[in-house]
Amino acid sequence: MSWSRRRSDRWSNPWRSAFAVIGPGLVVMLADTDAGSVITAAQSGAQWGYKLLLLQAVLIPILYIVQELTVRLGIVTGEGHGELIAKRFGRGFAWLSVGTLALSCLGALLTELSGMAGVGLLFGVPRWITMLILVSGLITMVWTASYTGVERVALAVGAFEFAFLFVAFRTHQPLGPLLRQSLQIPFHDPGYLYLAAANVGAVIMPWMVFYQQSAVVDKGLRLDQLRMARIDTAIGAVVTQLIMASVLVATAATIGRSNPHAPLDTVQQIANALTPFLGQSTGRLLFALGMSGAAAVATIVVSLTAARGVGEVMGFKHSLEHHPREAPWFYGIFTTLLVLGGALVASNVNLVSLGVAMEVMNAILLPIVLGFLYLLARHALPGALRLQGLYAAFVLGVITITAGFGLYAAIQGIVVA
Repeated sequence: MSWSRRRSDRWSNPWRSAFAVIGPGLVVMLADTDAGSVITAAQSGAQWGYKLLLLQAVLIPILYIVQELTVRLGIVTGEGHGELIAKRFGRGFAWLSVGTLALSCLGALLTELSGMAGVGLLFGVPRWITMLILVSGLITMVWTASYTGVERVALAVGAFEFAFLFVAFRTHQPLGPLLRQSLQIPFHDPGYLYLAAANVGAVIMPWMVFYQQSAVVDKGLRLDQLRMARIDTAIGAVVTQLIMASVLVATAATIGRSNPHAPLDTVQQIANALTPFLGQSTGRLLFALGMSGAAAVATIVVSLTAARGVGEVMGFKHSLEHHPREAPWFYGIFTTLLVLGGALVASNVNLVSLGVAMEVMNAILLPIVLGFLYLLARHALPGALRLQGLYAAFVLGVITITAGFGLYAAIQGIVVA
């Protein structure tokens, strides 16, 4: 089979067509629950019990609203996010947007690789060995597979994140006290606001917007498949927040109840927080599976997104459907990012402080990311597909409140700290 996929026979059967559409939404949402998000949710449960649980539910429709716009833009225009910004607003604004993407991807990549290194340390594997195996494996996969192959691998490793649902279920928390505490929101506390901002940044990230728009283009989705692509995105939004909530509940029920001020400075300490209900061996194994799935799928997504984003603005080929000889810059940037990230993480990085800080940075970048997304949805789409009328006003309100709250909470938490 050539590197340019033949798509015609894929859409011949309705059921086959429906399942063929599913993928970009689930992949980006599983990547959304990355190592940094798991760390943020764990810190939230340990420090504040269930008081940040309601936020996880509130973010489901917000996440869907944001990512549905990227699906619509990708399918209708057939262009990536950076390409559209360059075409509509000029290369200066495109570089501004890609600059936010680069910051987000760099921070996320270091966090994901640190998460995998931490999992290795749980079982006595040195950081450098974990990085060597992971980085070489991912480079080999991307250089030899098409978009469909990479997507299938990402879905397979991301499925391990469901281990967190089992962990939360095994804590057997009474629903009444959980719901009551989730409504006790200390908005006046800077520490709470800082973690609230981190949770917002952990759910809505710049690289998600770029990745899903490029993914639906790479996959060749058509306008008549927009409905199924939206369903794919909606399912993913629910799944990712269920996983976030599960990590929060598990840590709130364990370390958050017995010792809420205990340090969570390493992956090992977070893993130990989950062992009281599951036992040492089972708890560590389930945490390792969940964290590995989260970090691995996000590593794939953020490294590809960074290479794609630069390619979209600079104009070189930037698709997995191109052979490495056809797109040397794309594959070269992807490889360089992974190698440099792996080398840095092998040296030693504080996973927890880095992970939470990166999510807060994402919250600070939201006004730029969501602003461009809204403008494109208003001006780059034709006719009835354009964001308009009451729904446009509603989306503007949601984006403004989300970005404003994330920015305010982050600044308040940083200034007071």
